[in-house]
Amino acid sequence: MEPTSLEEQIQNLPTSPGVYLMKDKEGTVLYVGKAKNLRNRVKTYLDKSGDARYSLRFLMPKVHQVETLLTDTEKEALILENTLIKKHKPRYNINFKDDKTYFSLKFSLNEEFPKLSLVRKLKKDGARYFGPYASGAAVKETLKILNKMFPLRSCGQANFRNRSRPCLNYQIKKCLAPCCGLISPEKYAEVGQEALLFLEGKNSQLLKLLRERMIAAAEALDFEKAARLRDQIQAIEKTLEKQKAVSYGMADQDVFGFYRQGNAWEFQILFFRRGLLVGNKSFHFSRLNLPDEEALSAFVRQYYAEDRYIPQEILLPLPIEDEALLAEWLTEKKGGKVKVLSPPKGEKKRLLEMAEKNAENAFQKKVSEEENLSLTLKELREKLRLRTLPHRVECFDISNLFGRLAVGSMVSFVDGRPDRSHYRHYKVRAPSFPDDYAMMYEVLKRRYSKLDGEEETPDLLVVDGGKGQLNVALAILSELGWPSISAIGLAKDKETGFKKFPGKPSDKIYLPHIKDPILLPSHSASLRFLQQVRNEAHRFAITYHKKLRGKQGLQTLLEEVPGIGEVKKKALLKHFGSLQKIQEASLEELSQVKSLTQKDAQTIFEFFHPKTNE
Repeated sequence: MEPTSLEEQIQNLPTSPGVYLMKDKEGTVLYVGKAKNLRNRVKTYLDKSGDARYSLRFLMPKVHQVETLLTDTEKEALILENTLIKKHKPRYNINFKDDKTYFSLKFSLNEEFPKLSLVRKLKKDGARYFGPYASGAAVKETLKILNKMFPLRSCGQANFRNRSRPCLNYQIKKCLAPCCGLISPEKYAEVGQEALLFLEGKNSQLLKLLRERMIAAAEALDFEKAARLRDQIQAIEKTLEKQKAVSYGMADQDVFGFYRQGNAWEFQILFFRRGLLVGNKSFHFSRLNLPDEEALSAFVRQYYAEDRYIPQEILLPLPIEDEALLAEWLTEKKGGKVKVLSPPKGEKKRLLEMAEKNAENAFQKKVSEEENLSLTLKELREKLRLRTLPHRVECFDISNLFGRLAVGSMVSFVDGRPDRSHYRHYKVRAPSFPDDYAMMYEVLKRRYSKLDGEEETPDLLVVDGGKGQLNVALAILSELGWPSISAIGLAKDKETGFKKFPGKPSDKIYLPHIKDPILLPSHSASLRFLQQVRNEAHRFAITYHKKLRGKQGLQTLLEEVPGIGEVKKKALLKHFGSLQKIQEASLEELSQVKSLTQKDAQTIFEFFHPKTNE
């Protein structure tokens, strides 16, 4: 029989390790936690003796049920806790959302002829990884420099295996053409080792090596090569001038800091690699009512639960209860020793203070941006004569190619920021002739016919277009019974004579039941916000449209292969999983497909890899 009171439920909890889920009367998970002793931990939420967990007591009046999941060890509980937080997304936990995985440089040592490439996910595949780099531009610039200095191959495996003559990169001396046997694996490995010296920060050794080569080239009267090496040395030295050793240890470090005002938090991570600060990243949480230690511990655990690079040292601004457990988990996840430290003084303490200052600076900047966005939304309400503040804005765009492959996109902005979880694509059942109004009608109807009373309705609907598109939107809202949603049309001004303000033509804004459009100054924050929303909807539609065009184009190409009908086409797709992989497959791989003869495989391979006449 289930206990009638929460106190009785807690009293009957087990004393073993595990995870607890606090639920409200509807069964919604409000909070997920882990514990070495479940009963003792959950009892602290009811303790009124001044325990540090007092800030979570506000949660208890909403809790009607506590469920537990037992584990053999506390480490298993830690892993299970992360999994359940991802699954249930409880309101009172840290809801870690980072839609961006950082770039790292991968050096594929597991291949006979290694290559340097940009990757977002790290794998245990024997390759060397360098990073992460929070700035995509910075890592691309690094790769560009490396490609200039070290002529390693950059092609994919399929292209590398099937090439019979050197590509353009060989002609411009950016590749050594190992695909065609123009360099031995031993000589190629020497070039790869030089690239590793640069990536590992052993720059004095690398510069010495390049200077020796430059002198040797000059003595051999190969002045062109000597000049090229001189330029490479200058490029490296210029790059090194921008890099300052901030941490004097050679271990890779992630340094965590945070700044807090009430329930608003800003976490900051500084990435140090071999003593150099290679990047940083901020994470903001607006409604997080947790003790400092618990919030920090939860943030660090969820951050490394993703596929991220784990350094040798992790520095934390204050000690946490499960520091040793966290180090054990990360050591196992990395496959090498990881230290979790909270140093009270010294050089590492200085790095923590740097992270804290950066967190405070990012927090103040975020507050300033929020204030500016709030002013922009208030201005937008006034200029567009809206009934309410445009807290949620949805914008629609249509993309098509002469009426074919028509797609619609919807983007959503909440409080002035993109809400990508509510972006939507629509494949439009387009008419036989181009009809923008009909396509817009279909997309809007499909969106708002699914809107129910429980879902948050938009305060403003923006359509990319003029009076006609706006009238379509108004008709849909009236037809489906959503008169509370305001709507406008945003159209680019193509009439050179229609300028109310000097400078570039301003976009026209069409309002319901008003004949003429209104114009806002090009410097208006309201107009810039509407343009940002419209441009994002356009980008989102074009991206999807290109994807469909690519798929259809390759599908059509596959149908052109002689002797390949529907049965064999399905067998190919089932075996390889995608059309792109069919195009990249070798003759041996094609021969392994059921339903294909050796002649079929030869025909398909020659179709995608035509022989070039010498």
